Amino acid sequence: MSEPLLAQLSDEALMGRVAAGDAEALQVLHQRHAPMVFHRARRSLDRSAAEEITQEAFLALWTKAPTYDPARGPLRPWLLQITHHLIANELRARSRRPQAGPDLVEDLSDLSASPEEEVWREYRRTAIREALRVLPPSQRQALSLAFFDELSHEEVAHRLRVPLGTAKTRIRAGLQKLNARLAVLVAVGLGLLLAVPGAFALRRAGRQDRALRMLTSSHAKVLRMEPSPPAADPEQALHAAWRSEPGNSTVVLTLAHFPPAPAGHRYAVWMAQDGAWRRIGTLAPDADGRARVILEDPRFARAPEGLCLTRDDAKGPEPAVVAWPRRDPR
Repeated sequence: MSEPLLAQLSDEALMGRVAAGDAEALQVLHQRHAPMVFHRARRSLDRSAAEEITQEAFLALWTKAPTYDPARGPLRPWLLQITHHLIANELRARSRRPQAGPDLVEDLSDLSASPEEEVWREYRRTAIREALRVLPPSQRQALSLAFFDELSHEEVAHRLRVPLGTAKTRIRAGLQKLNARLAVLVAVGLGLLLAVPGAFALRRAGRQDRALRMLTSSHAKVLRMEPSPPAADPEQALHAAWRSEPGNSTVVLTLAHFPPAPAGHRYAVWMAQDGAWRRIGTLAPDADGRARVILEDPRFARAPEGLCLTRDDAKGPEPAVVAWPRRDPR
C-alpha cells in the first residue's frame, strides 16, 4: 500500500499492519506521533536524550505491536506509557552513573556509558532477539549462547554437548538466516533515526549499523580477557570480550560480571600494537556488572597483540584486572 493510502488509515489499523511486519506503516505512525513523544521526553531530558527516547519508543512500538489490543484503548495513551517508562529508566540510569574524573591521558574514544550506548545496547538486543525468533531451535540455542552468554565456539559445543564442527555449523547456518532478517530490522532502525534531525543521529545510525553487521559476520573474532589466576567457574567469572573482524575498524567491547570500580574511579582499556601499549579509553559497568560500547578507529582493523583492563589511575597496563592473553601470576 502506498504511503498516501497508509496515511488515511487509523492508528489502530496501522498497528495491525505493523504487527504483520509492515515497516512503512510504522513510518506513518512515526510521522504522526514522534513530535508528541519528543516533546514529552524533552520536558525531563536534554535534547539529544529526548531524540534517543523517541527512537527507542518507536523501536518498542515495532517489537510490541503484536501485544497491542485496540479494544483496551487508543494508541496514543499506550505510546505515552512506553515513553514514560523509558524516561523513568533513563533518569534512574543517570542517577546511578558514576561521574568521570579528569582524564590526563589522551583517549582514542570515550567509552563512558552514554545514553547513546544505552540505546545501542537495547537496540542490538531487541534486533537480534527478534531475528532469533525465526530460527530453528538448534540454531537459536547456539547463537544465543554465542551472542548473549559471550561463549566461544568451543564453549558452545561443550555447553550443548555436541562436536565442535556441529556447533560451528549451527552458528554459521543461523548467521546466514539471521543476516537476512537483521537487514530488515536495521533498515527500520535507520529509517527511524533518519527522521530525527541532526547529524548526531546520522553518525549514530551508521556506527550502529556497522557494528551490528560486524557482530553477525561469520568472520567476527572474539578475544576474551580473563583474570589471572583463572576462576573456578569461568562462565561466572568477570571477563571482557573484544569482538572484531579482520580489516574492519569497528570493534564492540563488552564487560560481564565486573565489580564496581572504587569510588571516583573507572576501568581503563589498553591495547598493544607494534610492541607498544596504548590506553584507548575508560568505562564503568552498570549495576549488573555489564558494559557494552562501540569503538571505531583505523588501528582496530589490525589484530591487537594484547588487551587488558586496569583501574583508571594505573600508569600502564599493570596491574591488569583482566587480560588477553591471560597473564600467568608471577
